[in-house]
Amino acid sequence: MSAANDVRPIIIKKKKIIAGDGHHGGAWKVAYADFVTAMMAFFMLMWLLNATTEKQRKGIADYFNPNVPLSRVSGGGEGAFGGDSVFTEETLPQSGTGATAENPADAQLAAGEQGEHAGASNEESLTQSVDLEDVEQALMAMSGESMTANEALRHIVTKVTDEGLIVEVFDIEGVPLFQPGTDEPTRIMREIAGMLARVFDLAVNPVAVNGHTASEPVVRANNPVWQLSADRAAVGRELLVSSGLDGARMQRTSGFADRKPMEGNPMSIRNNRLEFILLRTDI
Repeated sequence: MSAANDVRPIIIKKKKIIAGDGHHGGAWKVAYADFVTAMMAFFMLMWLLNATTEKQRKGIADYFNPNVPLSRVSGGGEGAFGGDSVFTEETLPQSGTGATAENPADAQLAAGEQGEHAGASNEESLTQSVDLEDVEQALMAMSGESMTANEALRHIVTKVTDEGLIVEVFDIEGVPLFQPGTDEPTRIMREIAGMLARVFDLAVNPVAVNGHTASEPVVRANNPVWQLSADRAAVGRELLVSSGLDGARMQRTSGFADRKPMEGNPMSIRNNRLEFILLRTDI
């Protein structure tokens, strides 16, 4: 038996162990997920910077960095507030730390306008914004009243901006607002001024008028576009007042000559226009 056992072959088994590292592991997935998250946050930041106003950006910044009234002066007790209660109106201001609804800090007023007075201001601002939209809708609703109203509305484009409600009145081919090269208004300009005076009476906001002109085809020693744009803006103001608008609401008239064209061609008649602006009072 021992001799038979000696002739049996010896078999050695080798196990190949594969380590789960490198591209076979999952570490790269975590790094990639972090990269995608960072890119999403970056694009969200870029979008917010482009789509918000300065006040909105201030509010967003204050949301992520709130002004928490933490006490720097110990009141003899334990906790973050030195023994004071967060709801104590009288104690927190005396400690010289933080602020409350009744005693807002300057930083809070600048960032988010906290407090009861700010709430009233925000409500007033919201109401005014709605009023501007109502004025815009009232102007557009004049379509269909008469052939004259329909003809006048062809010259009008409206938009609500941070400055207020802008009613842009512009020339159409063959139907100018003023006699060419002068500040003499045409019949359609007088009709439009009457419409605007009636619609602007729906609000109490101050009014501004901006004049714009197209460029001259030749270079002149005395370019008339500056004086012409200012004169037309002044005539627009006079037409509003003569049509019934309170003259005390007129805040300014400005002439921008041909510096802000609406079309790529600076000599296009579309650049001959007046902007009647129903100004906001909360800016």
